[in-house]
Formats: sequence, C-alpha cells, structure tokens
Amino acid sequence: MDRRSAGISGKYTRSGNNYNQANNHAPSSGRGRYRHATVRPWDNPPRTALGRNGFYHSSGTRSSQHLQGRSVNPAQDFNALIKQKIMDDLVSKSDHFGHRYDGRNHGQYASLIKKYTSAAKKPLNRAEQSQLIRMLQNFTPTRSWNWRSLTTTLHSLTSAGVFTPHYPMDERVKLTQAHLLSTLLDAIIFNCSQKPQARNIDARGIANLLWAMAKLVDNGQKQTPEFNEAVVALLPHVSAMKDQFKAQGIANLLWAMAKLVDNGEWTPELKEAVAALFPHVNAQKDQFNTQNIVNLLWAIAKLSDNGQKRTPELNEAVAALLPHVNVQKDNFKPQGIANLLWAMAKLVDNGQERTPGLNEAVAALLPYVNAQKDQFNAQHIANLLWALAKLVDNGQERTPGFNEAVAALLPNVNAQKDQFIPQHIANLLWAMAKLVDNGQEQTPGLNDALVALLPRVNAQKTQFHVQFIANLLWAMAKLVDNGQERTPALNEVVAKLLPHVVAQKANFKPQEITKLLWAMAKLVDNGQERTPKLNEAMAALLPHVNAQRATFKPQEIANMLWAMAKLVDNGLEQTPALNKAVASLLPHVNAQKDQFIPQHIVNLLWAMAKLVDNRQEWTPEFKAVVAALLPHVSARKANFTPQGIANLLWAMAKLGELVELNVVTSIFKSLVHKISENPQLSQQDILMSLWGVMVCCARLYLVSNANKNNVLEKHMDDLLTRLENTFPDNEEDQTTIAMAASWLGRACPFNPHYQTIVSKRQSDFRNQLQSCMPSLKIEEEKSLNSLPPVDLLLPDHNMVIEVQGPSHYVGGDFKTRKGSTLLKIALLQKSGFEVIEIPVNLLWNQDLMKPFIDQIKKRTNSQ
Repeated sequence: MDRRSAGISGKYTRSGNNYNQANNHAPSSGRGRYRHATVRPWDNPPRTALGRNGFYHSSGTRSSQHLQGRSVNPAQDFNALIKQKIMDDLVSKSDHFGHRYDGRNHGQYASLIKKYTSAAKKPLNRAEQSQLIRMLQNFTPTRSWNWRSLTTTLHSLTSAGVFTPHYPMDERVKLTQAHLLSTLLDAIIFNCSQKPQARNIDARGIANLLWAMAKLVDNGQKQTPEFNEAVVALLPHVSAMKDQFKAQGIANLLWAMAKLVDNGEWTPELKEAVAALFPHVNAQKDQFNTQNIVNLLWAIAKLSDNGQKRTPELNEAVAALLPHVNVQKDNFKPQGIANLLWAMAKLVDNGQERTPGLNEAVAALLPYVNAQKDQFNAQHIANLLWALAKLVDNGQERTPGFNEAVAALLPNVNAQKDQFIPQHIANLLWAMAKLVDNGQEQTPGLNDALVALLPRVNAQKTQFHVQFIANLLWAMAKLVDNGQERTPALNEVVAKLLPHVVAQKANFKPQEITKLLWAMAKLVDNGQERTPKLNEAMAALLPHVNAQRATFKPQEIANMLWAMAKLVDNGLEQTPALNKAVASLLPHVNAQKDQFIPQHIVNLLWAMAKLVDNRQEWTPEFKAVVAALLPHVSARKANFTPQGIANLLWAMAKLGELVELNVVTSIFKSLVHKISENPQLSQQDILMSLWGVMVCCARLYLVSNANKNNVLEKHMDDLLTRLENTFPDNEEDQTTIAMAASWLGRACPFNPHYQTIVSKRQSDFRNQLQSCMPSLKIEEEKSLNSLPPVDLLLPDHNMVIEVQGPSHYVGGDFKTRKGSTLLKIALLQKSGFEVIEIPVNLLWNQDLMKPFIDQIKKRTNSQ
C-alpha cells in the first residue's frame, strides 16, 4: 500500500547551555572522505573568521549564548535563521578549536532549524531550503564531532526537510546537500567503528539516527554506498543496546527498519536488529503512547509484507498492542486511524489470525472513520478504503459500522479527486472493485466515486507503474463482472492502459501477470472487443508465463489457466505462445496439487475441460493434472460452494471417458445434493449442473452392467423443474433443457432451434452409402424428439449414423469420447434408435468406408 506512514512524534531534546560534552581528540576528516561532492562557492558576503590560534572574544561568546537561547516560531521571519553572522560564528568556533571542536554549536543551530519547522507544522519549502543551503555550504561536520552533536544535527536537519529533494532543484543545491550528508555519514561511520564507551554512543542517538536515515529514504534520498555503510554500522548497536531503549526509541527503531526494508533489502543485520526488539514491545506495552502504537503496528505490518516471518515474538508483540488500540481509541488522530486500519488489514492479509483482540480493535476504530470523515486527506482516504476492502476480503463482517465507514468515505473521493496520485487511484479503484465483489451495493456514492476517478486514470496514464496497471485492469474487469456498465469512460481507461502493458512487459511479476491475464479474460467474457491493442497485450504477456513458470503460486497457476481457457473460449487463437504457456504450467499443477484450495480446484478442472472442448492438444501432462486433482475433489467435498459444484459437475462431464465412470459416479453422488438443496443458485449454474448430471446418467446407461442410479435422475428432475418457466435464447441452453425433457419423458416447453452443418466426409459417406444401397431411405441433419440433429437417419430401420469428427473426442484422439458425445448417443438409444458411430479418420476413401457400409447392409437386411 502507501509508501508513507505515520509521522514520528518523538523529539530529540535540544541541548541546553549546561550540556557538558567530552572533548574527544579524534583526528579530523576535513571535508569528509567522500570528496566527489565538490561544492561550488556561493556569492556570499565576505566574512571574518578567527584563526585556529585565536581566542573567543566576548562578542563571540554573546553570539553563542544568543544562538542557544533563541526561540523561533512561525510568525518570526525566516531570515532570523539565515543571518550570515550565525554561520560566521559557527565557522569561527570550528576553526578556533580545530580537531578539538565537538560540534555542539552546529548541533544547536540544527535544532533551531527543526524548531522552526516544528512550530510551522511543515518542513522547509523549496525557497526556504534553497536559502538555507546557501548558508550551509560551510556547515562542515568532521570526525571530531561528538556523538550527541552528530545525532542532533542529522536528526534535526532531516526532520526539517533540509535533505528532501525538490524537483526541479538547482544543481548547486543538490551538490551542497550531497556534500553535507556525505560528511555527516562519514563521521557517523567513524564514530560507530570506535568503542561505544569512548564515543559516548547511546541508545537514544542510535534510535534517532536510524529514524533519520529511514526518513531520508522516505523523502526520496538515494541509498548511496556510504548511506548503506552507515546503516550497517549502526545496526549492531541496536542488538547490543536492546535493553536500553525506551518505548519511544523502540517505536522509532521498528518504524525505521520497516521503512528501510520497504525501500531496500533484508540484510542479516536488519533481521537481527528486528528480532532483538520484538520482545521489548511486549515488555514495555504499557508505556507506548498513541503515536507509538500506530508506528509499531504499521512497522510490524510493513515488515510482514516484506517477508518477515511470523515468529512467536512477532505474534506476541501484535497481541500486546491491540488492546491498547481499544483503550486509546479516543486519542487517535485521522492519520493514526488510517494507518492503524491499514496495518491491521495488511497483517490479516499476510496470515495474521483474526483474533477477538483484532476484531475488537477494528470495531473500536470504525466509528471514528465516520466521525472524522472531513479530516482525512487523499492519502488517508485511499489507505482506509483499501484497508476496509482488504479486511472484508479476508472475512471481516460487513456490520452497520463498517458500512457507515465506507459510505462516509466515498463522497470524499469525489471531493478530493484532484489530490490523488497514481498509487491512490489504483488502490481506490481496486478497493471499490473488491468491496463490490464482496457484496457492497453499487450505491450512487460508489458510482459517483468511480465516475470521478476514471478520468484521473486517463490523465495520469503515463505515471502508473506495473503494479498499478495490473490492479487497475483487474478492478475494471471485476467491476464489469459485477454489473458495472461499460461506459465510454471505462472503455477509454482500458484502451489507454493496454499499450502500457506492452511497454512494461518485462517488468511484470508473477502476481501482476496473473491479474492482467485474468482481467483481460474477464473483460472479453463480458463483451470487451478483442482489439489489436488487447491482442498485443496478451501476446506480450504469454512468453513471461513460460519464463517465470517456476515462481507462480497455486492461486496464480489456477487463475492463469482459467484465464487462458476463457480467452480461447472467446475466440483467441491457440498460438504456439499460448500452447507453450499452458504446457509450462501443467507440471506445476501436479507438483503443487496439495496446496490448491477448493476454488482453485474448480477453476483448474473447468479450465482443463474448456481447453479440451476447444481442441487443445491432449498431452500426458493434461491427463496427469486431471488425475492429480480429482482425489482432492472427493477429499474436500464439504468445502465446495454450490457454484463451484456446478462448475465441477460440468467439467467432469465434459471430460467424458477421460475420467473413469466409478470416479465420476462417486463424486456426483457426493456433491449433487448440495445443488438441489440451494435455492439461490443462478440459472446458469442450474443449467450447467443439469447437463453434468445428464452426462453421468448417460454414461451409466451406456454400460450394460452398470448400476443405474435413480437418485441422479431424481436430481435431474428437480433441476429441470426449476427451469420449467425458462425460455433461453441461445442454442446451448435450449439444447440442455430439450435433452433433459427427452430423458425424463416430459414435453419440451419450446421448439429448440438448431444450426446444421454437413461436413464433406459426412456427405461423401452418404453418397457412397446411397450408391451401394439405392433403395435405402436416408435423411440428413434430422432432429428427433427435439434432440440435436443426427448426421444420417435411416427412418425405415430406426438407425442413426453419427460421423464423429475430432471435436467429439478428448484431444481429438478418436478414442476417448467427450461427455457431449456420450449424452447424445445415450439419448438416441433411450429413444429407441440404434446408433452407429463412425470416426471421421476412417472415411478418407472408399476402401475405408466399405467395412461400415457392409455393416449397415447386414443390419438393415436383417431387420
């Protein structure tokens, strides 16, 4: 989610006049060891500096005391901080004491800058920063500075925004920033390499320095080699001093480490430091204030999101903090509420159990979303709606309080639409799509928010990175799938994003590839035209499926195979790239078979059946996948939803003789009752279930010694009864109802419309048969008892001849018949017709036809 977080409320106490510092005689580093940051002098007024051998005059002392006692507030002119006399005084002291100078006055001046911005409640703006940088070109930290001065200076300047990059920025400002930071980092690294006792290294300083380093990164500072070296130098002191950190320090440290991990790498030093601190969260749980609680839960959530293992210490830390959310609920500010709900949603999304403590914490915060709705800024709104959507997606009950919180936030999306950055827009649209997918009513408020955001996608289309593009297209697809009208604005967003899929194709990770393929499949399934842009986007993604095949998770494998099957079902050409992508995933289905949840199993078996139905080549890998998944259907039969069962029945029936009859019968018996008992099932699910049950009955009927199952026919009757007032307008659904009515001996409520196609092989065989038997009456494409038309009918002999092309067999092998083929044959036989099946691959010439013609002659003559 959002890369920013709650601010850190703790302040490093500014040193007073009575602060005694040790004069450490460490060698000076001059301008620091990173001399590449050469600073071009500014055109400053001339200054008079005391030499190294000079003494402080009374005026110098008064100036120092004046600096230490100064109080700055927002009403005071900023010019008070940038008087040349101040810098002259600092340089004078540094020059006078040389390598014996401990930096205390520089630290005090840095504290004044921070005090100014704290009073103003905002960091330095670009103009203020530029003016201040002109002063700081001679603000030169050295290795002789003591620990307190270094920590105060870096912490204060970072807090004030001195190092924050502004764009555009004058090159000289950038060079001065880089040089100042480099010299500070050099001195910190040097201090950390000495004995802690000798340099007065303390726990507070470690906490403030790591907070400052994390804040630098959060504000856009590049992690240079010296920056990383400084972090590495500081981290061992966290473990060494773990018992000395107070509540504020623990909160700041974990926030800092979470921010560093989020912007860099999980180093061994970081892992060790994090592990050292977790027990102290529990030990000091009663000492954390509201801001500490926010920062700690945010940090733990962010660390979890970046791979932190859920150790007992982490779980105890979370459990220790959650009750304090409830206790201090009245004290959280809007930003704190947003970050807490984001953190709890992220923790749950990463495996945190939804304990009573967590549920109570969420429930305690929800009323404050409504109460403070007008105080949330754009980032808060995006984080809150994301969090609410994620919590619902992970089982959160949509209570009245929850619904009120969502309703309170939606108008603010419209009101602040111009304030949202690309990340916010992507997260908001994802959240709205996810809420709708989990039962959120598409209220006027939600529709207004959606309408407000869509033009912002178009306006900022070039700024969305790969994750945002994936989430946006996923959201568009999910909204459309849940009934959202495909307006011109929505269509335009989809059209504008697709070229960016192609442009950034090399940057997509497995999760993003999955979302994109799923989204494109779902959009096409809901009427999206397969434009050249969409085809190009799909073609760009497919090679990455193969390239990253070893890194896809079970859910991603299931969704991708579903998406590719759905695209093929909607007319996508089965190119070599698509076939290769499918083939590359199949072994991973088998390898991860124990990790698929019921929904994955449904999607996978549906995809296998749909690919087979669209003439996908049937390889041993396909067969192995089906064999690997079917035992999990039986083992988890209690966990499938009615909709999932409908898809399963359809898929197993479609696979026909590929699945052993006893396996099919066993699974159908154990699942079909859940369909009949569910009054909420959609018409489509009823039709799929009805067709599947008929195929199972057909297979039993065609095996003479099979135990005919009246229970399945009873379910067939129940399902057809639920459709008796249905008059579908497509041939497939009409055929299902007509076949069920025929099977059960009931009247068909309409006359189905069937398209007829006469193949060349069928025509050739008819002609040859008629030539050999001129008096034989032959009818073509005849519909019998409202059933689909037969290829050839010999009405005088109640005989049907079916010329079976490759589409009638699994994988086109001319051996393993599909469920649809078996059902038609069983229905014809049940209606009293003898059926002769002739595989089309045996009709290439007259010699091959002859045995079948002889067989027909023999049968017709004997009747």
